[in-house]
Amino acid sequence: MKKTTQLKTMLDSLELEFLMEAHNGLSARIVEQSGFKGIWASGFAISASLGVRDNNEASWTQVLEVAEFMSDCTAIPVLLDGDTGYGNFNNLRRLVRKLEQRDIAGVCIEDKLFPKTNSFLSERQPLAGIDEFCGKIKAGKDTQRDDDFCIIARTEAFIAGWGLEEVLKRAMAYHQAGADAVLIHSKIDSCAEIESFMRAWGNRGPVMIVPTKYYKTPTQTFRDLGIGLVIWANHLMRSAISAMRQTAMQIYDLQSLHAVEDRIATLAEVFELQNADELQQAEKRYLPPIAGN
Repeated sequence: MKKTTQLKTMLDSLELEFLMEAHNGLSARIVEQSGFKGIWASGFAISASLGVRDNNEASWTQVLEVAEFMSDCTAIPVLLDGDTGYGNFNNLRRLVRKLEQRDIAGVCIEDKLFPKTNSFLSERQPLAGIDEFCGKIKAGKDTQRDDDFCIIARTEAFIAGWGLEEVLKRAMAYHQAGADAVLIHSKIDSCAEIESFMRAWGNRGPVMIVPTKYYKTPTQTFRDLGIGLVIWANHLMRSAISAMRQTAMQIYDLQSLHAVEDRIATLAEVFELQNADELQQAEKRYLPPIAGN
């Protein structure tokens, strides 16, 4: 099944589905091997892995290159966190073409202004006009060649301090403009805003959420509300920071590898993630024998 079709099937599923964050090819392989059906190519996590801020400091082509590595080394769909689409409708049209060329299954765009600010970082979150953002969605849908390529419309109205009325108005407009799903983002520590939206939404179309701040909410609550897809949005990147910092500090303090060797991945595990065995088999098939063997 095509990766785009896999993602589309997840959005249309009657069951709650999940995407796990990845920020490079290695983490994407780990997501796939852990059993997840799809990958969230997080803009925040990719930016962090590149050592820059989540303010479009990494160019869209740099982000695209990382997402391409993720797609190349996995058989499950990648949904790119495309921020605002990196500009206006014309920038999004080019992005969609390039994503399809790289077998990336979809893109999520948000209704903030370029350059964006991370949703959890600042109270100042100006939003694009509804008509402008709807035009961007339509341009993306008109550009795609694969009918199953997905464009997700993410509204930041709750993040920006607007109430339910504005969130609902934007979500309905984006749905009517052709978005394959809407992502409703909230940064409060409870599911209250999401619950209020779902009660008013009336199952008009698939809804996605990112429960980073309301992580204590039982997953069954999301099922009961009729949410279609949950994104675990940054947890591999954050766990990698913790593990790498601990290892680096311990090696620095002890000036030795002895204390860390038994709690880090083996070289064999790394080779397996890199699919090294496939290359060795290919070498036997395609390279001439070494003289004397």
